Amino acid sequence: MRWTSAALCVSSVLTAAVEPAAATEPADYSLAGSTSAGSQIARVEGGAGVPRFNENAGTLGHDVSGHQGDVDWPAAWNGGARFVYIKATEGTGYTSPNFPQQYNGSYDAGLLRGAYHFARPDVSTGAAQAGYFLDHGGGWTPDGRTLPGALDAEYNPYGDACYGLSPAALSDWLRDFSDAYRARTGRFPVIYTSTSWWNRCTGGNSGFGANNPLWVARYNDTLGALPAGWTVQTIWQYADSGNLPGDQNLFNGTMDQVRAFAAR
Repeated sequence: MRWTSAALCVSSVLTAAVEPAAATEPADYSLAGSTSAGSQIARVEGGAGVPRFNENAGTLGHDVSGHQGDVDWPAAWNGGARFVYIKATEGTGYTSPNFPQQYNGSYDAGLLRGAYHFARPDVSTGAAQAGYFLDHGGGWTPDGRTLPGALDAEYNPYGDACYGLSPAALSDWLRDFSDAYRARTGRFPVIYTSTSWWNRCTGGNSGFGANNPLWVARYNDTLGALPAGWTVQTIWQYADSGNLPGDQNLFNGTMDQVRAFAAR
């Protein structure tokens, strides 16, 4: 299914119930064109080159944002990519101008693709941001080609690493987003994060692993410890650069398992 703004089905009841958090000044989105899945993890924890890729370790994919601009999708397919996550939104005030080309182009080239949202717990509620994400390309359909939406939870590029929230408050914000996304799609969103950020900013909350698939960032040739609550990762972002545009990822399974994950 191709994405257009007119193609989205919006739940007016849920949308009407969303009350954004009060703000005393306009939210800062000055970095939104360059923030992406892992941009702040690489900044804080350090990036790395491409480790050796074991073709038997999983299914190769990548993730992109407006930072990559328009992508040559046939070249990405020929380079081995079989799935991709694409930044759609940030907070409740930014949509990526490159999202339509990236989302539709990857689909046309044969990749399974999904959208992700860069979390901004400092500007509005989790439910408000889930609604904004869904209204701007973050939906899911059981067509076997669309991955469930992902929530990018990482270091704040604009200030305090944990967005000025306590572990309990940040955990509540993440739950608010997850519940709102599931209410409209029937799927729990994937959570993208790093072990260090998660354990620091949620206080090692173990309550998400049972339902939310994990997309974990660790730029190394070994996976290392997972965030509290998860015993297995669905996707591993193992390098912040490589042969494919954007970050390099491995799905923890075969291509048939990627298709099953998209369709369930």
